[in-house]
Amino acid sequence: MTAQLKLDAQSSAAGQPLTQKGESLWKDALRRLVRNRAAVIGGVMILILYLFAIFAGVLAPYTFDTQTLVDQNKVPEWMPSLFPSMKAYAQISDKYLIGTDYVGRDLFSRIVYGARVSLTVALIGPFISLLIGVTYGSISGFFGGRIDNIMMRIVDVLYAFPSLLFIILLMAFFRSTFSRPDPGTFSYALSQADAKLGGMLFIFIGIGLTAWETMARLTRGQVLSVREKEFVEAARTIGATNGRIMFRHILPNVVGPLVVAETLAIPGYISTEAFLSFIGIGVNPPTPSWGAMISDGAQVVRTYPNQTLFPALALAITMFAFNFLGDGLRDALDPRLRGTQ
Repeated sequence: MTAQLKLDAQSSAAGQPLTQKGESLWKDALRRLVRNRAAVIGGVMILILYLFAIFAGVLAPYTFDTQTLVDQNKVPEWMPSLFPSMKAYAQISDKYLIGTDYVGRDLFSRIVYGARVSLTVALIGPFISLLIGVTYGSISGFFGGRIDNIMMRIVDVLYAFPSLLFIILLMAFFRSTFSRPDPGTFSYALSQADAKLGGMLFIFIGIGLTAWETMARLTRGQVLSVREKEFVEAARTIGATNGRIMFRHILPNVVGPLVVAETLAIPGYISTEAFLSFIGIGVNPPTPSWGAMISDGAQVVRTYPNQTLFPALALAITMFAFNFLGDGLRDALDPRLRGTQ
């Protein structure tokens, strides 16, 4: 019998209760997240994608806008074996890993650089949604009454418009209004910022203006369910201010579901950006976007399917990775599963 067992036996014989060191909710959630293979795979894939995006200038053999017209629609030697119909007309060149597009730009390089657009949206979209939605929903749920009623009716009015249609109208408005602004004006500054970001600024604004509504409703519901708990009442009894109650007692207890919901919403943000670029109101050419590449490749999908297949595959892998991670976070942060394997 080990020394610890002897000590436990002596404590039990003396009538002293045995104690067991508890495990925090976050530590338990991390343990269950790591044991979820799909979530780990998704997290590793997301990390690899971000490394590709960050080091695109090193990993990509060419820049995304390098055009070599004599190499347009070239394919590598292995490609015709994958698509036998190409043998009759395709020009072979092993200079390019997965071929070139209609102006001789390397597809692999453009896919690598295109990861920057989708993964930036995957960061900015949730940030704006959490910043606005959590603030709005917390105020509405915490104060309740007439304030809650008015604030939620505003959200209901915004929900009356289809989000995607609203974003399309916003993008069309931004692109037409800020196309030729007068120098020195605020519109000119926004236009220049959008140009430097390759057309992503207005995409961020469009997504941000619509993404927070669901988060506001979810935050309100979570705050309403927590604000009447015993520990919140105890904090009020000892004289804690509203700010302290909100930031020290309520938000830490509702942040789990909010993070999970926002992680699961990331594929929606990515697909929205891809769709906007697909229909021509997304990023500005020649900035690469997987949606724009799919749109260009769709015009030659019967003759050069590689120009559509590989950008679509990159988009699908990214969305699956975030879905896997989101599902894993949902299971890990579910308090009903705490203590289970």
